[in-house]
Amino acid sequence: MDIPVTSLAHLQAAIQRDPERWRPMVLTNGCFDILHAGHVDYLGKARAIGRSLVVGLNSDRSVRHLKGPQRPINTEMARATVLAALRVVDAVVVFEEQTATALVEALQPDFYVKGGDYIVDTLPEAPAVQASGGRIVLVPFTWNLSTTALIARAQSG
Repeated sequence: MDIPVTSLAHLQAAIQRDPERWRPMVLTNGCFDILHAGHVDYLGKARAIGRSLVVGLNSDRSVRHLKGPQRPINTEMARATVLAALRVVDAVVVFEEQTATALVEALQPDFYVKGGDYIVDTLPEAPAVQASGGRIVLVPFTWNLSTTALIARAQSG
């Protein structure tokens, strides 16, 4: 069953129908405004932790709140489509909130993965992951790339 970009309800139903296809599930989230090699490397490492990888994608409104009025560069549907095209991504769910806590509570991932620039103690999703018995995994970055830096470099000419 192929469900690249989907609603939370549709994904939950698919997981309930066929848990063996989805579990152990890895969940990560972010803006993924301009997909770059660092994202691809990170997502590949996240996927290797479990049987499936679900990407929670911040909505356009959420990205504007987190990154400012000039962001996102790409719309949520464009960002979701690019992410869903990656072989390592099993599903993409767009969410409106500023954190992925509600998504964590709804999906109860076996693993919640974030980049090495995060600290478990400051992750707003940590209590929800731990409450459902999930594990938090911080994946170190091997590429020194950031979307914000790429945009700044492009704008400076």
